Amino acid sequence: MKSSNLLLAGGLACRLHQAYPWTQSCRTVVRQRTVSPSRMTETTQTDGGADADAEDPASLRVMVNGMPGPMASAAAEACLRKGLSLSPVAMTGPDIEPSTVTVTDDVTGRSADVRLIPANEDGREEIKSSLAGIREAAGKENVLAIDYTHPSAVNGNAVFYAENDLPFVMGTTGGDRDKLMDDVVSRKAFAVIAPNMGKQIVAMQAGLEDLATKFPSAFAGYKLKVTESHQKTKADTSGTAKAVIDSLKTLSDDDFNIEKDIEMLRDDESSLAFGVSEDALNGHAFHTYTLTSPDKSVQFELKHNVEGRTVYAEGTADAVKFLATKVGSGEGKVYSMIDVLRSGGLE
Repeated sequence: MKSSNLLLAGGLACRLHQAYPWTQSCRTVVRQRTVSPSRMTETTQTDGGADADAEDPASLRVMVNGMPGPMASAAAEACLRKGLSLSPVAMTGPDIEPSTVTVTDDVTGRSADVRLIPANEDGREEIKSSLAGIREAAGKENVLAIDYTHPSAVNGNAVFYAENDLPFVMGTTGGDRDKLMDDVVSRKAFAVIAPNMGKQIVAMQAGLEDLATKFPSAFAGYKLKVTESHQKTKADTSGTAKAVIDSLKTLSDDDFNIEKDIEMLRDDESSLAFGVSEDALNGHAFHTYTLTSPDKSVQFELKHNVEGRTVYAEGTADAVKFLATKVGSGEGKVYSMIDVLRSGGLE
């Protein structure tokens, strides 16, 4: 069979995401370390003060919600690595006991202690009280949040951020996305909301959206098949897969049903057979999209595979820095990672 293989190579061919216990080939593999909250080291984070300049990364206080989940922890580590400061408090799961963790970035050696407060009714009141103190010390516009919690918490957390004037980056996928956008826009909140925080994947998605806009139905009659593998703890369908599928459906006019037709792999045996390394079973995102002609003589295949979480974590930290430049510029607005990419805000 004649076959054309659309393997987006190099930076776009990376091994890909999003894992957290609650809260995407190219043949290039992205491997990474995650934050280990159990590593107890001396806190080296410094305070910026109420008159801190938001253009100074260290002046920002980032509340990373979702720790000790691996994605939230990786995002917290990336924030330290990029010179940002962590909020001394953050939200954790409603059924998790309050605790203090030490987040350490192995690259820079920076660390910070963070008290994790359950996101129940009492916990949210404590968070609000703590937020007032952090704002007094750092300046209201210098306090932002990152969300890597659980799909079931997405909508409630977004409303909490919006109603408390807390700009946020929503890295958690799932939840009611239409309601999420409505809730945030109606409350004129500042936010970055995206199904994927990896800049290479963002660039790939933008390219596919542009292709679909310029050449709709170019693959008319082709059938679409999608297989994606994530760690067992990922509770929802990949948001990146959904976005890519939307573009491929426009190109192919296929009646692919996102809820029914995606082959989701969530067990170790299937993931290993799909090409995932054994040491990445607990943190990976492998996606393969195949378009096949009606007579099956032509096939196009797109892959983006990621092992680890660093690519997402660092993109998330860049999104926070981007959002900090927008806060105070008028009414709130919802941005995407494409906006961050276009701004040159991805390092």
